Amino acid sequence: MRATYSPPSFARLVGVELRKTFDTRAGWWLCASVVVLSVIATGAIIAFAPDDQITFEAFASAIGIPMTIILPMLAILSVTSEWTQRSGLATFTMVPHRGRIIRAKAVVAAIIGVVSMLIALAVGALGNLVGSALVGVDTVWNVSVGEFSSIVIANLLGMAVGFMLGVVLRNSPAAIVAYFVYGFVLGGLSAMLAAYQQWWRDLQPWLDFNFAQSALFEGWPTGEQWAHVAVASLPWLVIPMAIGLWALRRAEVR
Repeated sequence: MRATYSPPSFARLVGVELRKTFDTRAGWWLCASVVVLSVIATGAIIAFAPDDQITFEAFASAIGIPMTIILPMLAILSVTSEWTQRSGLATFTMVPHRGRIIRAKAVVAAIIGVVSMLIALAVGALGNLVGSALVGVDTVWNVSVGEFSSIVIANLLGMAVGFMLGVVLRNSPAAIVAYFVYGFVLGGLSAMLAAYQQWWRDLQPWLDFNFAQSALFEGWPTGEQWAHVAVASLPWLVIPMAIGLWALRRAEVR
């Protein structure tokens, strides 16, 4: 009688994907850079910011800038590594249901995003205490729980865009270049068009996902701003992700 084996649990798949994130040099250094760049940004605020700018908001803003770049790169590599490192054949042979693997990768990306932001929060809080003590000013905690939560959501949405590009393109260099084009080139063109064209200025919050998402970095959004994020995510995130998942489940793995 042929032996039968039960498929691995979803929790085990998440554990495997989490370990794989740190197995590659690129993944390990990107994760390490979360801590390194948080410390560098904190040190820069202490060293160069005016005394009246030594606040928790200043540290959070400085640390948040590299996070918006690093975290989407991690999300991209979590998907594309199966194709660029040719490990997909082994992965999808042991677990033929590709949807389970992709869901596990998405959960791992979300876990890394939240943990990274908590680490950045801790580093910023420590920097705020040390900085205010060094310059002799009162410690200012001017970032609320709601504001920090909206920043976490914004970074998770950025990771979702990176994850989507990884699913659609399944190639690390192409997905990384596409993310920078989306974030900087298209964002700049949209801002330029809005500066000169009233019709786009009115539509920008509804159609420019990058612009709509930026409201999350300015405090807890209003109901209308959440509507902007939801509507703008359809053409830039939801529909491409659905198409990418459909294509990924049918793509030939080599």
